[in-house]
Amino acid sequence: MRLLPTRSCIPGMRLGKCIFNEDGIILLNEHVELTQGLLNRLQNLGIDFVYVEDEATDDIVVEDPISDETRVKALAEIRSNFRIVMEGSSKAKFSKSPYMGKAFNNVIKMIMDDLDSREDTMIMLMNMNVLNNYLYQHSLNVCIYATMLGMAHGYGRDELTTLSLGALLHDIGKTKINPDIIKKPGPLSPAELAEVQKHAEHGFKLLKDEPNIPLLAAHCAFQHHERLDGSGYPRGISGNEIHDYAKWIAIVDSYDAMTTHRPHRLAMLPHQAMEILFAGVGTLYDHKKVALFRDNVAIYPLGLSVELSTGERGVVVRINPAVPQRPVIRILENEAKERLSQPYEIDLSEKLTLFINRVDE
Repeated sequence: MRLLPTRSCIPGMRLGKCIFNEDGIILLNEHVELTQGLLNRLQNLGIDFVYVEDEATDDIVVEDPISDETRVKALAEIRSNFRIVMEGSSKAKFSKSPYMGKAFNNVIKMIMDDLDSREDTMIMLMNMNVLNNYLYQHSLNVCIYATMLGMAHGYGRDELTTLSLGALLHDIGKTKINPDIIKKPGPLSPAELAEVQKHAEHGFKLLKDEPNIPLLAAHCAFQHHERLDGSGYPRGISGNEIHDYAKWIAIVDSYDAMTTHRPHRLAMLPHQAMEILFAGVGTLYDHKKVALFRDNVAIYPLGLSVELSTGERGVVVRINPAVPQRPVIRILENEAKERLSQPYEIDLSEKLTLFINRVDE
């Protein structure tokens, strides 16, 4: 399969991966033939990239980090519990769900078990094939990213559970913000921005006394927008005043937001988001944490179309775990943009004079 911008697809192509709705249920199955109507609909719904079938890359298989069962269960728990908060006027109504903590702990266990069983430990982009209710899918994505990073860092099971819970629930305070402000397509006014920023405090207040949810998880909701130099919110704390879990979540929260289609802008590709994260190293984000993230994320996802510095064009077919920034490229077109009858592969980890000049955006 091959990853293409939806607007570059043409009718007659077939989907290489399923499209899921916001509840994790299959909306369009793989192998479905794309019509112009379907392509227009996908673009309108915020699907900026899709995997399509392609004979030259039919050996590329992109596995989701978690199973369909885990995805559906996680999104169902997020949706049902977050809606209780949205519909309630007080924290008391939220607490009428006495098993909320246990339910989310069960979800975390399923996610960790799925990630533990994966042979490929690289963090792959997860936003291309999901029509998203941003809050629900973003919460799940940040949890998966943070859990994979926590595993790479070497946290034990108990530490990992707390980090994962904090990541899953980091934005629960947004259920207390006017949805019209959250979904606004244009720039926010100063008053609207101040209202949105209250979600960190709302989240802490909602979680801090909940049974089966560690207080540290509540502090993840409280601190995930704090920044090293004190420029964050809600308290403007800095450096070591910010818990390490919140520092991890700050990185993956920003990354997922940048790589997800939003009402006011298209999704970025991973390498673009990574450049922005590194621009904030030392002031906004911890350098060692961003570096570990870089070393464990596939900034050029499998199936992505790229052009090399030689002018040759091809597709990412394998990630080198030791140097994920230098993948293996299957060359499909020569420098003159002529299609090759016999494609060949170049391992950029071995050809250090070559580099990716641009990607198909």
